[in-house]
Amino acid sequence: MDNHWEVLISAEEIRERIGELGRELAEQYSGLNPVVIPLLRGGFMFAADLVRAMDTDLQVEFLGASSYGEQTESSGEVRLTLDTALPLAGRHILLVEDIVDTGLTLAYIQQLINSRKPASLHTVVLLDKRARRKVEAKIDRVVFDIPDRFVFGFGLDSPGGFGRNLPDVVAMKDNLDQE
Repeated sequence: MDNHWEVLISAEEIRERIGELGRELAEQYSGLNPVVIPLLRGGFMFAADLVRAMDTDLQVEFLGASSYGEQTESSGEVRLTLDTALPLAGRHILLVEDIVDTGLTLAYIQQLINSRKPASLHTVVLLDKRARRKVEAKIDRVVFDIPDRFVFGFGLDSPGGFGRNLPDVVAMKDNLDQE
């Protein structure tokens, strides 16, 4: 591993918590045939592991949004990069997000999905960085609360789009100037 990173959440911790969440959600959605919507790009790994852990009938649809571009902080402007193809009216929707910090993207996407009149909308988030919240969004389940640090790995990318393939969630070391 690069000596400028440190593991914030290990692959083992992630796997264990997603397994627990998957079992809970399978029970919650039993017989409801939910549509699981990972928010791309960062949510794809979390969503893949989560749907494998959900022993219930479900469909997967994709939605893409961006407010970061090549930056490490949100621009404040949300762009829809991919829309769903499946009609969502009357369906039970499980929105899967990798990380919430400002809340801007999540609030925008929730408003968009709600405008399509689903039977229900629940949101699960892998990482919640509450210290950066600017807009409140409804989050039904959080897997991990994290401190106000820039993180990547397990689907989240570093500037330039790298690091998504790391099995752990990592953060830049705070004391780089001391090394």
